[in-house]
Amino acid sequence: MAETSQNVETDATRNAKHAEKMRKIKAARDKLMESKTEEKGLIVVHTGAGKGKSSSGFGMIMRCIAHKMPCAVVQFIKGTWRTGERDFLEQRFQDDCIFVVSGEGFTWETQDRARDIAAAQAGWERAKELIRDPNIQFVLLDEINIALRYDYLDIDEVVSFLLSEKPPMTHVVLTGRNAKEELIEAADLVTEMTLLKHPFRDGIKAQKGIEF
Repeated sequence: MAETSQNVETDATRNAKHAEKMRKIKAARDKLMESKTEEKGLIVVHTGAGKGKSSSGFGMIMRCIAHKMPCAVVQFIKGTWRTGERDFLEQRFQDDCIFVVSGEGFTWETQDRARDIAAAQAGWERAKELIRDPNIQFVLLDEINIALRYDYLDIDEVVSFLLSEKPPMTHVVLTGRNAKEELIEAADLVTEMTLLKHPFRDGIKAQKGIEF
């Protein structure tokens, strides 16, 4: 019986210590949040070799739709893919999200640099129109980092536009591996996806619902 009482006492002590620790954390958190009052449209970059860059961007699109924030997607490079995200948005949320496809497929598939450049530049011109549109609050530039990596687009022109012409409350997300340093420097939020393990290395092809 004494042992049971001791156990109860130990649990009660642990619970009290935990409650005090959480109280201090909450107080510190509340104080921190009091100083975070500014709002602005963010430049967000998702890059890195790991999976999840586009998936995260499209997850943010879902949030925007739920919050009734008009949004748009300009998809670079992946033009020939019928991805689940594209079908879902075009078929069910065409009034909430504009979806623009720019590009005719990955560069190793098209094997035509001039066409790739023309498609990327056409996509960027459309992207600028959408970003400037005062009715659109969020624009996802999916895989634009690949177009920038191959110099299909001028990185200086892209960064300059985002910093000087993007409306103050419009969010722009740019995805794709190998984001250029100029873009990383200009961005408000940068996340690097790290690859630890991928089934492709074991001979498993891209799986529906996971990759596209």
